[in-house]
Amino acid sequence: MKLTNYDIIRRPIVTEKSMASMNDKKYTFIVDIHANKSMVKRAVEDVFGVKVQEVKTARYIGKNKRVGVHFGKRPDYKKAIVRLTKDSKGIEFFEGM
Repeated sequence: MKLTNYDIIRRPIVTEKSMASMNDKKYTFIVDIHANKSMVKRAVEDVFGVKVQEVKTARYIGKNKRVGVHFGKRPDYKKAIVRLTKDSKGIEFFEGM
């Protein structure tokens, strides 16, 4: 299965903590669970036109949930924290928030 740049980056994470870390040029995304750090770096550089210094990833297991007698599970996901270089401009997707 070949992943495109838009398949790798699923959506941004918009929380108080992620918004505060944008001052240090760190941006947080939900990415495809099969994507590695080099794939995430290439995708962010191509999609947003910035230069990436570092990528940190963390994999999360979905919680088991129950509603009445029915059991279910939230999906597993991977989070990537991307740090841009100092001379790179910010990602304008986040600027209006």
